[in-house]
Amino acid sequence: MFRRRESVPFSFVAESERFRSNITPPPRERASVSQLAARSLVGLTVVAGLVGSLVLGLPALSPQSETHPQQTEASNGH
Repeated sequence: MFRRRESVPFSFVAESERFRSNITPPPRERASVSQLAARSLVGLTVVAGLVGSLVLGLPALSPQSETHPQQTEASNGH
């Protein structure tokens, strides 16, 4: 039912780590113009989203200055 694994000689394991194939892989396909355009569009969209979030978020995070204090109706006497 259970088979006992045969031991592998250590020299074989050491040689297998150094083994290099003599078969070269096929060259990678160049991306087409539409693929390059799509990648650049996605990149620009991500960058525009980050810049937009900074532009909209920084005024909300900045402390209010002393020159324009926040006024409520209670402070105006209404």
